[in-house]
Amino acid sequence: MHKPMLRQLMLAVLPLLLMLLPALVQAQDMTVLSVRDADGGQDYSVKLQILLLMTALSLIPGMLMVLTSFTRIVIVLAILRQALGLQQSPPNRVLIGIALMLTLLIMRPVWQDIYQNAFKPYQAEEMTLEQALVRAEQPLRQFMLAQTRENELHQVLLIAKEPTTMAAADVPLDVLIPAFVLSELTTAFQIGFMLFLPFLIIDMVVASVLMSMGMMMLSPLIISLPFKLMIFVLADGWSMVAGTLAATFGASP
Repeated sequence: MHKPMLRQLMLAVLPLLLMLLPALVQAQDMTVLSVRDADGGQDYSVKLQILLLMTALSLIPGMLMVLTSFTRIVIVLAILRQALGLQQSPPNRVLIGIALMLTLLIMRPVWQDIYQNAFKPYQAEEMTLEQALVRAEQPLRQFMLAQTRENELHQVLLIAKEPTTMAAADVPLDVLIPAFVLSELTTAFQIGFMLFLPFLIIDMVVASVLMSMGMMMLSPLIISLPFKLMIFVLADGWSMVAGTLAATFGASP
């Protein structure tokens, strides 16, 4: 009997509290979110900045995939594992860790530019949050434009119903990002094809030898796997792949 009465009492009091909350906040001069004018733009209250920061943190994984070199690297590493004939080694977590470390190294000039010219002035209160975001967009835009193919950019402009004669500097960011991702996928598959060819030749040679010996019931993958691993290790394959991936972005291998 007491629990239903308590529940009804809470349901009756809760709407009253919600109605009185704005008045209490105004009486205590507690501004939840506010935007104030500043020199050359607008500035945001600390609470609003924290809200924007928490929102940005939740979007970091998606931003990592669509704004950096991570997509190309992780796809190439996955194709390389498949070409070697290894199903679960290295594990997915290891491949993602390698891709993440290479991404941090390749994107290091971009991070340094953002830190020096956007974050530090904002931290020193030399520019507003809006100005800092606009400044931080510039190095990312330059990086993505350098890696975006004309065909993909033209196609995305057609989908977005934007003029195809638009200058690169005038391309909106919401158009540039999908064009960049499509270009990264194309480049990753091209690199993966070049990596796959040597291992495919080894599989074909082993299969031909086994057929000539009459061992048709033996899987060529079982015999070719040790040879592929040996050749890959002797050729210092991991260093070559990392250096090649860095070189495709214009970084020094």
